[in-house]
Amino acid sequence: MTSTARRRWSRELEIEIDGIAFGTEGPVLVHGYDPPAGGMWVDSVIPGKLGALDRHTGETLWLSPCEVGYGRGFAAGFGSPEEVIVLGPSEQGQRIVRMERETGKLLGVEAIGDFDEAMVFEDLCLCANAKRVFAISTPLMSVAWAYEPPKERIHHIARCGDRVLVGYSRPETGAYGVLALDALTGEPEASLVPCLLPGIHGLAGGGDEAVILTADLQAALPPELAGRFLVTLGEWEQDGEVVADTLSLLGLAASATDGQAGAWFEILSTTPVESVPEISITSDSGKLYVVRGAMLEVRDILTGRALGSWAIPGLDEQVAWQVSSGAGLLAEEQRVSVFELPA
Repeated sequence: MTSTARRRWSRELEIEIDGIAFGTEGPVLVHGYDPPAGGMWVDSVIPGKLGALDRHTGETLWLSPCEVGYGRGFAAGFGSPEEVIVLGPSEQGQRIVRMERETGKLLGVEAIGDFDEAMVFEDLCLCANAKRVFAISTPLMSVAWAYEPPKERIHHIARCGDRVLVGYSRPETGAYGVLALDALTGEPEASLVPCLLPGIHGLAGGGDEAVILTADLQAALPPELAGRFLVTLGEWEQDGEVVADTLSLLGLAASATDGQAGAWFEILSTTPVESVPEISITSDSGKLYVVRGAMLEVRDILTGRALGSWAIPGLDEQVAWQVSSGAGLLAEEQRVSVFELPA
């Protein structure tokens, strides 16, 4: 039975929110900007603000001007226990910024390459655009390595321990796959999913497990799963009508060798592509969180087993969403909320 998740707290803010972050401890980070006069901007990058809220009460601890504004690419998180790390656009190009966690005081700024997606960890910040993946040393705020494939386009990244997983495509075939890089060097280590999928809609991972949101799995599955997939797909047929897998989950063992990563699968939809529901995934602490509108489903990331589901008010209107240590952080346009997720 689905219930409504318990809201720990909710706060209305005077800024327009465009990014959030939190971890296992410490404050909730909220990045945003002041609405423009008349609803129009002149510059391509809008000046930003970063605030820290108490993770238990939502009380504002500080709100500071931020060298990272609103525009292309954004990420935030924690470096050392005393520091906040923010990456994103400025009028001088994209930057990495270090701020004091307790006060919001600016500690350092460095220019970095362009990115569309980024993730912040204590040792590395991972960044990606269509042409390359690169890692920045969090303590040094300098590039540690870069991976630039000659032909493939990059679409998604995730970190699983000592590996960085990359969802990529080959423009000449239109097919998608998943590659594993060494997190310390950027060197390719394994082709976890062969480049045979029609698309990858999401990638989430942590520890030794990852999950992709995709479709038409059969060609990319290892032999031990391929037969089971056909049987499962047949169970979706009605009145003998042949159906296609138009949205599915594929669990991966992130440390696997070439083509042997597939661990489990679940078909989510066989409706025509134009009718497939909008779904997104994220992961934390061994769990996979599947978002469908205002509904949140939780699964064991190792096996795909369903653990529970909740309705999250406002989740279907999210600006951003994150999960950490049994709590869900939801940002709407001018409101941020924390929900309890006890599964």
